[in-house]
Amino acid sequence: MPDTEATDEIVEEVRRVVVDIPRALEAIFMIADEPQTLVSLATAVGAPIAAVRQAIEALVADYDGEAGGAKRGFELREVGGGWRIYVRGDFDDVVRDFVLTQNPTRLSQAALETLAVIAYKQPISRGSIASIRAVNVDSVVRTLLGRGLITEAYTDSETGAIHYATTELMLTQLGINSIDELPHISPLLADGSGGFDDFR
Repeated sequence: MPDTEATDEIVEEVRRVVVDIPRALEAIFMIADEPQTLVSLATAVGAPIAAVRQAIEALVADYDGEAGGAKRGFELREVGGGWRIYVRGDFDDVVRDFVLTQNPTRLSQAALETLAVIAYKQPISRGSIASIRAVNVDSVVRTLLGRGLITEAYTDSETGAIHYATTELMLTQLGINSIDELPHISPLLADGSGGFDDFR
């Protein structure tokens, strides 16, 4: 005769895992900075793809207020073959105002250096920026995008790499009218030939 207590524990464990899939997905979406595929999400939470798809559909409905609840200020959107949480379009202006005016923290040295590279080499891809700075620049680029100091200029049709350029806001913050007014870099280098002569 089967062990009833052991069977009950297994059933309870299965229930717990199934119930936790939406919460586990939410936790992942909160820290993901790129759209996540169903396969990667299923692997991360250790659940079948069908269960993950069902959980995502439930989250989308929940966030959209379809179950009678309030529509959230964010939404779960499928973009580029993956899923990611985005600010709901209705609140773009509020978030932009918060980022640009209500949260005026100073840029880090890394952000300033990355902004300088983009300003002098634009349009430039994230990979090229990282190559010049010899460090990973993903989070810094996100910060600069969030502050409205840079923008996505275009996406390379062959490589899919996004190229970045500075914005009018950056010019305003620097008190200049165009990129042409940026100072020449060569005189600022020790010998004037440190590999940055092609910047300006």
